[in-house]
Amino acid sequence: MINNNKLKITARQQIKRNAGGMTMSKIQMTTPLVEMDGDEMTRILWKMIKDELLLPFIDLKTEYYDLGLEHRNETNDQVTFDSAEATKKYGVAVKCATITPNAARMDEYDLKEMWKSPNGTIRAILDGTVFRAPIIVNSIKRGVNNWEKPITIARHAYGDIYKNVEMKIEGKGKAELVFTGQDGKEIRETIHNFEGHGVIMGMYNTNKSISSFARSCFNFALDTKQDLWFSAKDTISKKYDHTFKDIFNEIFEEEYKNKFEKENIEYFYTLIDDAVARVIKSSGGFIWACKNYDGDVMSDMVATAFGSLAMMTSVLVSPEGYYEYEAAHGTVQRHYYKYLKGEETSTNSMATIFAWTGALRKRGELDGNSELVTFADKLEKASLQTIEDGVMTKDLAMLTNLKEVKTVNTLEFIKEIRNRLQ
Repeated sequence: MINNNKLKITARQQIKRNAGGMTMSKIQMTTPLVEMDGDEMTRILWKMIKDELLLPFIDLKTEYYDLGLEHRNETNDQVTFDSAEATKKYGVAVKCATITPNAARMDEYDLKEMWKSPNGTIRAILDGTVFRAPIIVNSIKRGVNNWEKPITIARHAYGDIYKNVEMKIEGKGKAELVFTGQDGKEIRETIHNFEGHGVIMGMYNTNKSISSFARSCFNFALDTKQDLWFSAKDTISKKYDHTFKDIFNEIFEEEYKNKFEKENIEYFYTLIDDAVARVIKSSGGFIWACKNYDGDVMSDMVATAFGSLAMMTSVLVSPEGYYEYEAAHGTVQRHYYKYLKGEETSTNSMATIFAWTGALRKRGELDGNSELVTFADKLEKASLQTIEDGVMTKDLAMLTNLKEVKTVNTLEFIKEIRNRLQ
């Protein structure tokens, strides 16, 4: 008599695949990924990707954290802090897009308070730098014809205008910049003598954060074997921007120059306006490091020129070697409301898929798991091939130069990728 208990399928046993009835064992993982679930339509995509593209092929090991807004509210946002600490423990995380609440969201989700951006919290804890690069598909039109290879934007996601203090000035008076040391000594600089109404702004950064930014950039350049450009405006900002320039140069000369020479890659500094001209004329294939505001603007410019934010990878890298992969776009609220009404959606899942492949590849590299690395490569290839075959979501159908296009809905696109993965 057969004992059915002995026939239970485990992760280490073989599973049935659709490709001609072929059986194949699932890929094993030794160390879990930190999995950060998210909100709205991207949460729906998250489950589709896992069910269709990951779980049938991988014995997926994750430490799961629900960063959906409702759960963040229930835990007083503690879950966000816990997920960041888990990333420190395991080294690699993958994150779904999340809502950063505003006044409207306060009412919609009955929030206890207007919780901070999970991305901002995680970035601060990991002290990381955000690297964003486009997913290049040959059949998608580019805004800059000579861009043949991806341009990766490294954004210093700390301080500057995003942590600024602002003041409206009414009437005449003197605005001053004042620093009071612990010893009580004051340093004063006059900002402007106002003769009428105006505005002032103060912003800051720290040598510690700039140094972390520099090391993350240098390490990522070595990791990806790409040239690194850094741009600022030290000719105008002779102390603020010049400090960025000096710290980058000091760290490079002392810690990375020989490593860069060994890998035959280059680091150089240039003014931000010169960098823009160089970037437009280039063929791509390098990392462009920018201060916070510059990186915010230029990453959107690069994304749009290559296609859209839905075709942009994003990874947060800390100088200690922690990696957090995510999609560069938001939660696709409009599609989510359509989905809730039972209406058909055609949501581009490429950036979210590539967040998973990036995390799986890095996990495989760190663990010496070549099967996991190979699978990540195959999934990316299958995703790109689907679009090249003319099967795509509506947003890409409007950008393609292919004459014959099959426009599919959200789930159909993912299933088309699976067909090419088998």
